[in-house]
Amino acid sequence: MTEQQVILSIQELSKSFGGLRAVDLVTLDIQEKEIFGLIGPNGAGKTTVFNLLTGIYTPTSGIIRFKEEELNGRKPYEITQKGMARTFQNIRLFGSMTVTDNVSIAQHCRTRAEVIGSILKPQWVKNEEMRIKVRSHELLSFVGLYEKREELARNLPYGEQRRLEIARALATEPSLVLLDEPAAGMNPLETLTLMSLISKIRDSGLTVLLIEHDMKVVMGISDRIAVLDYGKKIAEDVPEAIRSNEKVIEAYLGKGA
Repeated sequence: MTEQQVILSIQELSKSFGGLRAVDLVTLDIQEKEIFGLIGPNGAGKTTVFNLLTGIYTPTSGIIRFKEEELNGRKPYEITQKGMARTFQNIRLFGSMTVTDNVSIAQHCRTRAEVIGSILKPQWVKNEEMRIKVRSHELLSFVGLYEKREELARNLPYGEQRRLEIARALATEPSLVLLDEPAAGMNPLETLTLMSLISKIRDSGLTVLLIEHDMKVVMGISDRIAVLDYGKKIAEDVPEAIRSNEKVIEAYLGKGA
């Protein structure tokens, strides 16, 4: 892979909960326009890293830089505004809202209208609402859900709900997308569709940081992979090298992998 500019730099990042160190001096550099996989056994610290990056947790020590700006102490909405979006392990859609509305509401961090404007509806607010709807439909086409745009989110099959979550993350206009186990619970066909979508996101010019337990997914689409075990990074390399790394095989893939 050609050398790219670093978009996200994590330097000696640690997080302790009482006497437990969930993340222990982890250092990573994520390059622009790559798919970077983060794997490890349950409890290895992967989701804690995501929560540190997105402002849900505050680091015990270490530095997070996104596009060369330090993020330590920033609130989640500020980090979203700077161009980092995420999905969660558990689906968090608004089930009683339409598919389109789920994507539209995610664009609020990029809009100008406030309460008074939304009530009085001057022309510029109407124009903005139209742009939001058009953009929502573009994103639904991108993830393959345009035909479902008027359905309630709760009525979508599981795999489509996952893709709607990704569309909602993309609606915040990120340059880096964090996906937390997007293939969890998917059948093989849904998983293949998801892999194609993640590659498409990268090909559109975005960067993807991916937590995933499905080894076919993470090995099949990642440009590079880092492995955590008990909060520590034990390996970082291209998928082929990770697959044959003895520490990784022992800690995560199993002796017979």
